[in-house]
Amino acid sequence: MIRVRGAVSELTNGQRVYKAPKSEAGKRTVAVPASVLPVVRTHLDLFAEKGADGRVFVGAKKATPRRNHFNRLWHRACADAGVKGLRFHDLRHTGNTLASHTSASTRELMTRLGHSSARAALIYQHANREREREIADAIDTMIVQALKRGSGREGHAGGTGG
Repeated sequence: MIRVRGAVSELTNGQRVYKAPKSEAGKRTVAVPASVLPVVRTHLDLFAEKGADGRVFVGAKKATPRRNHFNRLWHRACADAGVKGLRFHDLRHTGNTLASHTSASTRELMTRLGHSSARAALIYQHANREREREIADAIDTMIVQALKRGSGREGHAGGTGG
């Protein structure tokens, strides 16, 4: 579990401030997939400050990296991994899109991302062709099962048109 209680923001004048999330909903505890935990633990052991209040991202000079420096490191890491065009914030989109494919409710997705409105949570849900096929297949299964049971109705084709 990861507890989110605040973040460091970099202001336009370069000053960095620690502040609470934008809303009370932003203070949350998020479960981490088991397959990701070893990577998170390694990062925390090697690169983060120790303790429950330690910063997750700390630079070589023991300071919170500035946005432009972090972005350079991120782009270099992506290039080394052969990944093009991935912004760090895109991971948030990916995580919530994957969560939405687990049949999580909008409320659960809102809680996971720290959103106080459904509108904000829905921004991170992206439809894809695979999911569209899954939905169509599920509807097809319902239709086939209903036909096998026999609905006891004649439907539009068998009606009198009135």
